[in-house]
This record gives sequence, structure tokens and C-alpha cells, in this order.
Amino acid sequence: QVQPVESGGGLVQTGGSLRLSCAASGSSFSITAMAWYRQAPGKQRELVAQITRGGTTTYADSGKGRFTISKDSAKNTVYLQMNSLKPEDTAVYYCRTDRYETGLYTYHWGQGTQVTVSS
Repeated sequence: QVQPVESGGGLVQTGGSLRLSCAASGSSFSITAMAWYRQAPGKQRELVAQITRGGTTTYADSGKGRFTISKDSAKNTVYLQMNSLKPEDTAVYYCRTDRYETGLYTYHWGQGTQVTVSS
């Protein structure tokens, strides 16, 4: 089973903070990147932030300056610290792990965790 498992979602007021966690199972050696995406009702899934095996980070404009992605390689876990949350951040947040093994690139989605920001 290589599906990542998310946790840490919940209900928070505008301006509040949440930290999401994503634990990946399986071979850590094959993971090339881990990322957070989100999908709001009626909208397409969009990238929030990504961190590569080497530690390079990428952020969507919507989260720059407010969100921080980090990882604990020993635990095969990636985190998304979200500060100054806004109602428009309300969405289901999904973790994705990208892998390269036996000559193939694959990616695996978690089941998602709901984040709701009240105004």
C-alpha cells in the first residue's frame, strides 16, 4: 500500500493556522517529490505547494508568504503549515507522492483532509 495518509484538517477562523501532515508508506528511496493540492467545491484541483527529494520548494501564488511546506525524511512525512488562513482556502487538501522506480514515474493520491475557514 503506497497511498499517502493525510491528517490535520479541521475548522478554523479567518486568520487562524493549521498544520497538515502527510505520511507516505512504501519505499522512501523511490519518492522524487511530495506535494499538497486542494480542491474547492466546483473547482479544479490545484497545486498548493511541492517539495522535492532535494528540498526544493514550489508554491502557488495563493499561498506564498502564508504557507510553508517541509519534510521529515526520516519519517517519510511532509507537512504544510498554513497561517493567516482565509475563507477562500476552504477546500479538501490532498497529498500526492511522486515516485520513480523500475523506469516508471507514478504518483499516488491520499484520500484528502477537509480544511474549512470560517469568516
